[in-house]
Amino acid sequence: MGFVMSQDAERIRGELALLSSKDRAALAHYLIHSLDSEDDGDEVAAAWEAELERRWAEIGNGKTVGIPAEQVVKELRKKYS
Repeated sequence: MGFVMSQDAERIRGELALLSSKDRAALAHYLIHSLDSEDDGDEVAAAWEAELERRWAEIGNGKTVGIPAEQVVKELRKKYS
């Protein structure tokens, strides 16, 4: 899906391409977080809290079994090495 940008945005995009990857990453982080509405912050936090409680309950009642962190890290290293 393509997005149509204004002339100002196109100009800025060209200027951003000249920045270091570190600076572009910092700006990307800022822009992504600037898209989050403060109005939905409490709603999002409540949804995550409910999800965490649901997952914790599944572990507690034996419906879900966790994987030791050491095993996960070992598998990720194997996969991405």
